[in-house]
Amino acid sequence: MLQQIISHTPLYVWALLAFLVYRGVLASREREVAIGKIAIIPLVMLGLSLQGISSAFGMEGVAPVIWLSGALAGGALIWRLIDPARIAADPARGVIRLRGSWAPLVSMLSLFCMKYVVAVSMALNPSLRHEAAFMATICALYGVFNGAFIGGLLRNWAGYRQAQAGVTTPAHAPTL
Repeated sequence: MLQQIISHTPLYVWALLAFLVYRGVLASREREVAIGKIAIIPLVMLGLSLQGISSAFGMEGVAPVIWLSGALAGGALIWRLIDPARIAADPARGVIRLRGSWAPLVSMLSLFCMKYVVAVSMALNPSLRHEAAFMATICALYGVFNGAFIGGLLRNWAGYRQAQAGVTTPAHAPTL
């Protein structure tokens, strides 16, 4: 059965997985990124999540409300966890220095695997679409993951904007 599931998976899914692994490995190293490019992964993850909710449960009713609640919770958590003093931006060059972390890879692969398992589960058991607990759990998890990505993006953008405005940071903050 597993072989059938994998063989019936469209090729674009494997290409997307390869892209996410590539980006996750890049995120494991400290690097400078153009400010516009830091939105790529959060937007890709947002698209995957919203497409998953839309195709599984529709965008009307309680599903998007649950997703939004999860997104707000995830975003608020990450906003609080990222120390703004550790954001190093160079507005003159249009870059921000991102610290290396394996967390983005784990988050991207978790969201990808969840979306894959949900799609397979619903293909095998279409009645899951109408199970309130299943829908609520999936929408909340999609939201938390997306909120985490968006919260990190917003915190980095805020740090960049502060650097543009010339706001000074504490002496222990890294500089470029």
